[in-house]
Amino acid sequence: MSIFRSFSKIKKESLDQGLLKTKESVFKKLSRAVIGKSKIDDEVLDNLEEVLITSDVGVDTTLKIIERIEQRVSREKYVGIGELNVILKEEIALLLEENNSNDTDDFDLPETGIPYVIMVVGVNGVGKTTTIGKLAYNFKQAGKSVILGAADTFRAAAIEQLEIWADRVDVPIVKQKMGADPASVAFDTLASARASKTDVVIIDTAGRLHNKINLMNELSKIKNVMQKIIPDAPHEVLLVLDGSTGQNAFEQAKQFSSATEVTALALTKLDGTAKGGVVIGISDQFKIPVKYIGIGEKMEHLQVFRRREFVESLFS
Repeated sequence: MSIFRSFSKIKKESLDQGLLKTKESVFKKLSRAVIGKSKIDDEVLDNLEEVLITSDVGVDTTLKIIERIEQRVSREKYVGIGELNVILKEEIALLLEENNSNDTDDFDLPETGIPYVIMVVGVNGVGKTTTIGKLAYNFKQAGKSVILGAADTFRAAAIEQLEIWADRVDVPIVKQKMGADPASVAFDTLASARASKTDVVIIDTAGRLHNKINLMNELSKIKNVMQKIIPDAPHEVLLVLDGSTGQNAFEQAKQFSSATEVTALALTKLDGTAKGGVVIGISDQFKIPVKYIGIGEKMEHLQVFRRREFVESLFS
């Protein structure tokens, strides 16, 4: 059992607080959608559809949820309006489960040998560097050794920001000068990690989307060079998205998914927005598991995504 299980109540309270803006927005809309109604009928479902779409769940995912609820109501015949929340939570949790967003232990890693390599991608400004720093902190708290690789060499600020986080968390960082070959930095980082038997390697990459071909070529080169040290690296390609951008996050997910094989998602800045529903839509549309969510400024406010707790916080 994970050592973090005993802190589940604290984490749940943090999750509730982090999703408060989205929750308040959703509940105001839901209240208006069901006012004066005693059972779930076509009008309620039409109103619910509007609630989900305007909560940034996305049109396609919303239609899927509405269809599931329609089928449920049809099977169970008379369903009172008081049961809407229960049905909504159950159907969304099942949808997330089908999209591989399964509940996991806190910051546990698959048995892949040492080190476990995470390549982090995402546009500038989404909280990528902050997420890397918080990941490093939480892996350390879980008893793992961590090394960072500053492979975003196109911005001097990116290297400096990652250095600040490495100092704050007290983990080593491998870097070169601005303009250096990112693949060379990744190579050096993995070589160092293997020599020191480090548990986790986190590689930062450049956050540019203006030329998808260049991005694709760059990420492919980094992967190929890493595999000269560790044949199956990277074990995870983590795409960081800013949850507060709502539908813009969908477009970023689309662009990066076509440029490289994204295997996991981190949604940041959910505490400062009413657009938390984007987590549901992105998971469903891209069939990529949401692995982490950012719900505040503190280190521990980067949480492993637990679908049932997330849905419970959002719709209770």
